[in-house]
Amino acid sequence: MRKIVLTAVLSFFIFSCNTKQTTNANTIVANAITTAGGNKFNHFTIDFDFRKINYSATRDNGKFELRRTLKDSNNTLIDIVSNTGHKRLLNNNVIVVPDSMASRFSASVNSVHYFSVLPYGLNDPAVNKSYLGTATIKGKNYYKVQVTFNKDGGGEDFEDVFVYWFNTETYKTDYIAYSYNEDHGLGLRFREAYNERIIKGIRIVDYNNYKPNNESLPVKDLDKAFEQKQMKLLSKIELENVTIEL
Repeated sequence: MRKIVLTAVLSFFIFSCNTKQTTNANTIVANAITTAGGNKFNHFTIDFDFRKINYSATRDNGKFELRRTLKDSNNTLIDIVSNTGHKRLLNNNVIVVPDSMASRFSASVNSVHYFSVLPYGLNDPAVNKSYLGTATIKGKNYYKVQVTFNKDGGGEDFEDVFVYWFNTETYKTDYIAYSYNEDHGLGLRFREAYNERIIKGIRIVDYNNYKPNNESLPVKDLDKAFEQKQMKLLSKIELENVTIEL
């Protein structure tokens, strides 16, 4: 009997801790979204250029349409991802795309749009959040929150794991790390936000994109590698000609 009672107490304690961690993570992310734009994310249109390719997105209370437009001297190719799936247009004519390629195109378009307006999207139903505690980066204090995705609704890369560092005073999203699967194993990236600008009340940033020297590290420990200067700058994620309409 004593063993049963002890097991029940331990189970309740673990459940309570997990619930508290989830609550903390949800609260932190909610505050971060409010800081980045809040209700403005419910209905807005954004247009920007990234690496000489044009991207645009319209979101309206759960409905969305994400576009990527590539142009050369003769043709215009547009990928559209929406609530109804993927569509590809060549010179305004719909072209047939195999399902395997459509999922790749969708993932590619989604990825750019996902990073462009973070932390918006982190309260989606397919997102799972857990609180990892606090950390100090460049003398500032941060909440650490890990994000994973359900297979159902989590996209093609649902197995990716993200960690976000939210400033404990401002709730700004200043650092992001993630692990992803690639052909030769697990890949790791760490991003540092810079060039903050507020456009129509929505926070837009660019990122320094780093690769750790040791790619066997847990993704949650990449802040330590960054502090110890154990990273290589791979690229810059810069959004140009950004316009937003509400």
